[in-house]
Amino acid sequence: MLIILIPIAFGVSALILVAYLAFLIGREDVGTPRMEKIAGYIQIGMRTYLRRQTSTIFSFIPLLAALIWYFLGWKTAISFVLGTIFSLLAGYIGMSLSNRASVRSANAARSSPSKAFQIAFLGGSVMGLSVTGLSLLGLLLLFVVLSDLNSLVGFGFGASLSALFAQIGGGIYTKAADIGADLVGKIEAGIPEDDPRNPAVIADLVGDNVGDCAGRGSDLFQSFSGDIVTGMLIGLAYVGRYGENAVIFPFLLQAIGIFASIVGIFSVKACRGMKPSSSLSLGFFITALISAAGSYILAFLLLKDTTIFLAVLSGILAMTLAVLIARYYTGMELGPVGKIAKASQRGAAINIITGLAYGLQSSIVPVIGVVAAIVFSFVVSGYSLYAIVAANIGTDLMIGFIMSSDAFGPIIDNANGIIEMSGVSDEADNSLAALDAVGNSMKASTKAYAMTSGTVTAFVIFATFFQTIGLRSINVSEPFDLGVLFVGVSLPFLMASLVIGSTGKASQLMVDEVRRQFREIDGILEGTAEPDYARCIDISTRNALKEMVLPGLVAVFSPIFVGFLSNAEGLGMMLIGAISSASLLGPFFNNVGAAFDNAKKIIEAGHLGGKGSIAHKAAIVGDTVGDPLKDVAGPSLLIFMKLLGMTALLIAPILAK
Repeated sequence: MLIILIPIAFGVSALILVAYLAFLIGREDVGTPRMEKIAGYIQIGMRTYLRRQTSTIFSFIPLLAALIWYFLGWKTAISFVLGTIFSLLAGYIGMSLSNRASVRSANAARSSPSKAFQIAFLGGSVMGLSVTGLSLLGLLLLFVVLSDLNSLVGFGFGASLSALFAQIGGGIYTKAADIGADLVGKIEAGIPEDDPRNPAVIADLVGDNVGDCAGRGSDLFQSFSGDIVTGMLIGLAYVGRYGENAVIFPFLLQAIGIFASIVGIFSVKACRGMKPSSSLSLGFFITALISAAGSYILAFLLLKDTTIFLAVLSGILAMTLAVLIARYYTGMELGPVGKIAKASQRGAAINIITGLAYGLQSSIVPVIGVVAAIVFSFVVSGYSLYAIVAANIGTDLMIGFIMSSDAFGPIIDNANGIIEMSGVSDEADNSLAALDAVGNSMKASTKAYAMTSGTVTAFVIFATFFQTIGLRSINVSEPFDLGVLFVGVSLPFLMASLVIGSTGKASQLMVDEVRRQFREIDGILEGTAEPDYARCIDISTRNALKEMVLPGLVAVFSPIFVGFLSNAEGLGMMLIGAISSASLLGPFFNNVGAAFDNAKKIIEAGHLGGKGSIAHKAAIVGDTVGDPLKDVAGPSLLIFMKLLGMTALLIAPILAK
C-alpha cells in the first residue's frame, strides 16, 4: 500500500503551493490609502458574512451528525463532519486570498495590465489548489485511519450539504446587492457601475467573493470528493478483475489531475507576453494534454487496461465540448451574444426573448456529449461500470486549473470596483475592463464544466446507489414508480423557483434601502456624503442566510421522504427524473444569464449607442433578469442533483435492510 503515498505527496504539494502563491501575492503593493480602505471594507463584509454563514450551517450539523451516528455508525458521522469542515475551509482560504489579490491587481493595473492579470490569476490559483488539495488529503486521511469505504459517503454528503448552503447563500447575497446597485444606481440615478456614491456597491463587491469564489469552490470540492468516493465504492466490485488497485485508482487519477493543473497554472504564469485569453487557453490545453497522457500511463501500469484510458479521455472530451459550447453561446466575440445586443436596440422584451431562445439551444449539445461519453465508455470497456467511473473522474482532472481560471473572474471584478471607487486612473480602469470581459467568459466556461462534470457525477452516484441496494433494473410500467419519476422531474423546478424567488425578495429590500439612502441622506449623489455601506451589507447577509434554509431542507429531506415512503425503486426513479431535468435546466440558466451579461458589456464598450442609450437600458434589464439565473439557480441545481444522489447513497444501507 506504499502506492498511497503518491496522492498524499501531490495533495501536500498543492497546499505548499497555496502557501507559496499567498507569499508571492502578499509581496505586491496594495496601492493608495483609499484603495486599501476600500479593500478593508470588502474584507470586513466577507468575514461578517462567512462567520454568520458558518454559524448557520453548524447549527444543523450536530443534529445531523447525531442521526447519522445512530443509524449508520460513528465513522460515517465523523466523515460527514470532516467533509463539511474541509469544504468550508477551502472556500475560506480562497476567499481570503481573493480579496488580497484584488487590491494588488488593481494597483498593478495602473502601470501594467499584464501584471494585474498575473496577480489575479495567481489569486485564483489559490482557490483551485485549495479545493483539490484539501479534498484529496481529507479523503486519504479517512481512508487510511477508518479503513471503511462505506463511511466515506459521509464525507461526500457533508461536502454536498455545505456546498449547497454556500452556493445558495452566496448567490442570493451577491445578486441582491448586484440587482439593487444596478436598478437604482444605473437606471434610476444614472451613475456608473461600482460608483462610490452607490450604497450597495461594497455589498456587491463582497458578493463577488462569497458567491463566485467561495460558492463555486464548494461546488467543485463536492464534485472532486464525490467522484473519489463513488469511484472507490464501485471499484470494490472490480477487485476481482484489477485487484486492490481498483480501489486506489480514483485517488491516483485525481493526483494526476492536480499535477496537470499545477503545470497548467505555471504555464500561464510563464506566458507574460501573451494576451490573457490566449494564455488561459494555452494553460487549459496543456492541463488537458498532461491529464490525458498521465491517465494512459496510469491505466496501463496500474490496471493493465487501456480501455479505462479511453473512458477517461471521453470524459475529458465531453468536458471540453461543454466548455467550447458555453464559450460560443456566451463569448462577446461570437454570434449569439452579438445578436442579443442588437436585439436590445428594439427594447428589453426583444432582448430577453432572443436571449431565452439561445439559452434553450445551449443546453442540448452538452447533454448529448455527456450521454456519448457514458455510452462510449460502457461499450468500449465491454459493458463495465468501472469505465463510466473513469469517464466521470476524467471530467474532474482539470478542476484545479478550471477553478483557478474561474476565481480569477471575481478577483478582477473586485479590482475593477476598487479602481472605480478610488478614481485613481482611467487607464487602469480600461485595462481592467478588458480583463473583466475575459473573467466573465471564464466564469461561464467554469459553470459549463461544472455542470458537465456534475451530470456525469450524478449518473455515477445513481449507479452506485443501485449497486449498494442490489437493484439491477426498475419496472417503469408500475404507476407508482412512474409517478415518483415525475415528482423527480419537478423537483429542480421547485428548487429553481425557491432560489429565484428568494433572490427577488432580497433584491426588493436592497432596492428599497438604496432608494431610501438616496432620498434621506443629503449629499450622496453630489459626492459630499458617504453612503451607509454597512446597512446594505447587513441586508444581503441577513436575507441570504434566512432564504438558504428552505431549499437546503428540500434537497436533504425529499429523497429521505420518498425512500422511506415508497422503497428503493421509487427513490431510484426520483433520482432519474431529477437528474434528467436538472441537467437541462442548469446549462440553460447558466448560459442565458452569461449571454445577457456580455450583451450588456458589448454595448457598454461603445457599440450600438453605448452607455445611456435605449439599447443599454434594455440590456441592463436583460442582465438583471439573467443575474439570478446564472449565479443562483444554475449553480444551485448542479449541487442540488448531486446532493439528492449523495443523500440517497447515504441512506442506501438502511433501505437495503
